[in-house]
Formats: sequence, C-alpha cells, structure tokens
Amino acid sequence: MNDQTLLEPQSEIAPQQRSSGPQKGARYLALAIVILLIVAAVVGFSSRFGERRALAKETEELAVPSVVVIQPKTEPPQQELVLPSTLQAFTESPIYARTTGYLAHWYKDIGSKVTKGEPLADIETPEVDQELSQARAARSQAEAQLGLAKSSAERWETLRKLDAVAQQEADERASGYTQGQAALASATANVRRLEQLESFKHIYAPFAGTIIRRNTDVGALINAGNSGQNQELFVIAQISPIRVYIDVPEIYAASVRPDVAAEIELTSLPGQRFAAKVARTADAIDPATRTLRTEIDVPNRDGKLYPGSYAQVHFGVKTATMRLSVPVNALLFRAEGTRAAVVGADRKVHLKPVVIGRDYGTDVEVLGGLDPSDSVILNPSDSLEEGQPVHATKQGIKS
Repeated sequence: MNDQTLLEPQSEIAPQQRSSGPQKGARYLALAIVILLIVAAVVGFSSRFGERRALAKETEELAVPSVVVIQPKTEPPQQELVLPSTLQAFTESPIYARTTGYLAHWYKDIGSKVTKGEPLADIETPEVDQELSQARAARSQAEAQLGLAKSSAERWETLRKLDAVAQQEADERASGYTQGQAALASATANVRRLEQLESFKHIYAPFAGTIIRRNTDVGALINAGNSGQNQELFVIAQISPIRVYIDVPEIYAASVRPDVAAEIELTSLPGQRFAAKVARTADAIDPATRTLRTEIDVPNRDGKLYPGSYAQVHFGVKTATMRLSVPVNALLFRAEGTRAAVVGADRKVHLKPVVIGRDYGTDVEVLGGLDPSDSVILNPSDSLEEGQPVHATKQGIKS
C-alpha cells in the first residue's frame, strides 16, 4: 500500500510534463515565424528603398545635360595673312579733246602700245580753221593800220617842230600810233589763241602705256570743254608695274611696312604667285574700317597681270601675343556680350567673356578670354547658366 501511495504522484506529474513540451515548441515556432516575417519585411523595405534611391539617382543624372567639349586651337605666331584686292594700272588717264570738230582719223586701237607724244587721232575743226584765217587777216589789217599810224605820227611830229601844225594835232597822231600798236598786239594774241586751238586737232599720248579703251570713231562729233557732252576719246594706262591697294586690319598693321615681301595670286592664273614688295602705307588707321591703306607695286614686264583683275595678297606676319581660335558654333552671342561656355574642374559651366578677332568662316580668332587648356562646349544651349552641372565628353570620344 505504501508503494502504491508513492507511485501515484509520479503518475500525475508525467502527464503535465508531457503536455508542456508541445506548448513550448509551438511558441518557438510562432516566434520563428514572426522573426521571419520581420526579416522579410525589412528586406522588402530595404529593396524598395534602394530601388527608389537608384531611380532618384538615375533621374538626377538624366536631368544633368551632356555636352561635347573641345580645346581651343593655338595659332602659330608666324602666319599667312591673305587679303583680297583688285589690280590697278600704275597710271591711268582718260584723254579728252580740247577743241570742237569731227574725228578725222584714229591711229591706235585697244591694246596698242604707245610711247609718249605718239599721235592717237586727228580732229577736223572747220570752224576753228575759219576763225584762224579771219584772225590772221585781222592781224594783217592791224599791221597795215599801224604802219600808216606810225608814218602819220612821224610826219606830224616833224611839222610840229617847224610850227606848221598845232601840238594838239601832233598828239592825236601819236595817240593813233599807240592805239595801232595795241590793236596789233590784240590781233596777234587772238591768232596765237586760235593757233593753239588748231594744234589741239592732233591728239597725242601723254605718256607711254597701253590703250585700254577707245570710245570714238571716224565722223563722230567731238565736243570740247567741261560740258556733259564732252566724252573721253581714249583711256591710256601704264601697266608695268601694277598697283595693288589693300586694307590691312589694325592688328597686323605693325607687321606691314615698306619693303615687306608679299606674293600676289590670281584666280585667272592658278598655281602662280608673283613676288612683290610693299611700296608705301598711309601711316594712319582709317577710323571707320580700322584698317591701314597699303600699296604694293608688282613688276609686270611680261604683261601677264591685267588691271581690274581680282587678286589675293599673301603676307607672312607675326603677332606679339598668343592667339587662339574656336569654331563659330562654340560661342554664345548674348546681350551682355560674346561668351564661351567652359566646363571647369568642378564639372560646372562657367561663362567666360571673349574678344573676337578675325572671322575664318567656320572658325573665329579669339584675342582674349580663353586659355589653351579650357574645355569649351560645342553648340552650347542658350539655356546654359553659370554654375550649371554638366556631363562633359571630349569631341570624338564616345561616353
């Protein structure tokens, strides 16, 4: 009985222990599930947060514009300066008539080489011829009247010494002689004037050269004087040497002085250049064009160069300062002035004011405002602002 009494409590405790084991396992399982759910939630939230950050970063990167940059080209200090010009005759003169009449004959046509004093044309002057004949007759009449007045004055002077005539009468005869002298002088001067007009019927070359225009023909009415009807008969030009006038920009004016070598190139003679030298300069800058008027004389002994031809003058000039050039589409033309958009080391845009020099067509010379190491944006947008971040890529390099 005692043994039975001792065994009964053990039998009661065993079921309790057996029931507490499954409950504890259930709690562990529930806790594990909760932890897994929390971990899954954290992982999901972190993933979505990372995606949002990546999307925000990508959006921010897409909002930053991409630009292509170049570096300014450095121009050499010794460069070739090319300026347009037109060839001109060394001396050119129109030839007009100094008397009125009809063209009787012309001796030289266009292209004719003439020497100084060589006859070019003759003019028939019937009116002048008749006036000259009349003037000569009037001079002969004045000479005859002067002879009569002289003998009369001498005779009356002799009679006056004999008191045969009054002094008044002798003075009148002497005055008549003086008047006769004046009349003869006037008639002689008129004859000389008409003889001079008569000599104008022959047209002569004023200097050696080439006839480049003939504007008259046989039988044409020739008018003298300065009236609007007076037309040039010929135009004569001296074409050796040939003159070339150019306007040198102010920045190169110091390099272009007398005796500086130059070369002339003509489109009509491709591949040929003609050596020449600067003859003289104006020694003054034209305030309207900011250029220096310069004359070049080109030898033309073989006559290859024609006045009026278009030519290009080539100079080798030096500049005192370093010069840069950039494409025209790398500049911003704004109300506050010309700007170049440069990407700095901070990857931001900096708008630099620049000074423009010569225009080369696709490129322009930059006299100031840029450094050779600057990264200049090509085709900059008008919306670019100072300090704006950009993605820069050098021209020709794919990002």
